[in-house]
Amino acid sequence: MLTLNQATNGKELASKAVKALIDEALLTPKPGLVDAGNSGSHSDMSIELMLQSAQALETTFREIANVSYLHPVNQELREKIAFIGRQGESEMLLATGGVNTHKGAIWAIGLLTSARAVFPEENDPYKIMETAGEIASFKDRYEPALKTNGQEVKKKYRIMSAKEEAQQGFPTIQTAGLPALLRARKAGKSEQEARIESLLALMASVDDTCILHRGKWSDLLEIKRLAKEFLLWDGFETIRGRKTFDRLTKYCEFSRLSPGGSADLLAATLFLIS
Repeated sequence: MLTLNQATNGKELASKAVKALIDEALLTPKPGLVDAGNSGSHSDMSIELMLQSAQALETTFREIANVSYLHPVNQELREKIAFIGRQGESEMLLATGGVNTHKGAIWAIGLLTSARAVFPEENDPYKIMETAGEIASFKDRYEPALKTNGQEVKKKYRIMSAKEEAQQGFPTIQTAGLPALLRARKAGKSEQEARIESLLALMASVDDTCILHRGKWSDLLEIKRLAKEFLLWDGFETIRGRKTFDRLTKYCEFSRLSPGGSADLLAATLFLIS
């Protein structure tokens, strides 16, 4: 039986997690990603499918929050939320007809949801990320021995995986995504611009396995370069910035490349500040 505080906390955190996924999906424009305008580089996804997937995960995040509420940070907690996360992946695939829309986001936001429920009074995003990293660092003894696209890319290019990103306390959010968002807000830019700049800061930093799975190392380097150039020219505030964004979008869509890992981290960033 859940306590009233536990149930309330779980409901609130699940609502914030789903909203973060919806806000990321609706953010427009985004290079290579599904947004409110088009499906980017994806032939099997649409904005309707992304929103449907986000809503289908409400129960998953609520259950993660409920079991994590005031729970000690230990292996037992890690394995409890991993089990719920795997169930959530199955529910996502059922809702999307087998399309992997949010697997990475379930991992990242699931851990952050757990961290926020462990310390429900904590609002510092950096401390929340630190707690999430501690949770992620415990071994999940029941993790299925399955080969994933991300694992194959990590082995090929020797890059940091999404798992390691979480275990280290989401360093790319700490050093790129969150600072870019806060910097743009402080500069008086619109919330849409601030979120796009946060996404591009992540794209400029992340060794995105989604890009490398479909493309080559040279593709990743070019996408990173264009993302950095966009930020260098002050985003949409300048003609050069707007032209760079258009070039980046065309590059992603022509090559059918999608920075899905950066999109997951943007959603996680939005969840942290909600």
